[in-house]
Amino acid sequence: MKLSDFEMDVMQLFWQHEPCTASQLHQLLSEAKKNNKQVAYNTVKTIVDRLENKGAVERCGQQGRAIVYQSIVTQSALSEEAVPTFMQRFFKGSSRNLIAHFIKEERLNDEDIAYLQNLLNSKKKDM
Repeated sequence: MKLSDFEMDVMQLFWQHEPCTASQLHQLLSEAKKNNKQVAYNTVKTIVDRLENKGAVERCGQQGRAIVYQSIVTQSALSEEAVPTFMQRFFKGSSRNLIAHFIKEERLNDEDIAYLQNLLNSKKKDM
């Protein structure tokens, strides 16, 4: 399932606040600090309709006249589809380059480093 950046932003809100209405999503988008521009309600409703048509969300009820939606597709399912394309586009398909980039560029605290070391140790044991 291919989703635009804005559709992915809306899906993130669904996963954090579901079930919700298009109006609630509009409010959440309006409050988001990263949004420099205000998004019109009609734009949000159009995106929700597209997500429904793509099979990412479904209607699950009503609040007065407003339709309530919930996600059908999980974040991990979309990640599994998006990561290979992302990796190919930015890291020539190399998971090593992708992982190295994040380790070098991100600010990691001791807890993050311990978590990554445990993952690597676990992966090594599985080999």
